[in-house]
Amino acid sequence: MILEFASYLIRFAVIILLQLFVVNNIELNSMVNPYIYVVFVLLLPVNTKPWHTVLIAFVTGAVMDAFSSTPGLHMAATNMMGFLRIHYLNAVTTKEDQQSNIVPSVSQKGLVWFVLYGFIMIFVHHTLLFYLELYSLREFFTTLLRVFVSSLVSLLLIIIGLMLFYNVRKRNE
Repeated sequence: MILEFASYLIRFAVIILLQLFVVNNIELNSMVNPYIYVVFVLLLPVNTKPWHTVLIAFVTGAVMDAFSSTPGLHMAATNMMGFLRIHYLNAVTTKEDQQSNIVPSVSQKGLVWFVLYGFIMIFVHHTLLFYLELYSLREFFTTLLRVFVSSLVSLLLIIIGLMLFYNVRKRNE
């Protein structure tokens, strides 16, 4: 239990530092703002208690807000993603998945399943984040395009990272 908690803390620190010092400094275009830190919430085990998921999402967003000078924007978007993740996984996973300690990753659920899951969650996160950032609907379609492109790039970076650094063999449990 303590080793698992330490593992999550180290993973959290690495993901946040990677976001802050590498991904935030990538200048692709004004339309592309990838946020890979959401992978921490995406890869929580399916059987994580709902209030733990929301609390972890809250803390993750708060840490990003603290380092990004965006008071409450990342926190609200990540919290919404964490909340919707609970309901989404209840709808699309089996009882066996919900009772076991399965992680909704490429290696556990497959690439197509993870791409759909990841895109929906990242799209929700980015939609709320970018529209709260703009705080207006005056550039609705431009912002929607920005949300879509940034979601795709974020998902691509997350999948590449998972393929490179995450356990790619299936567990036989």
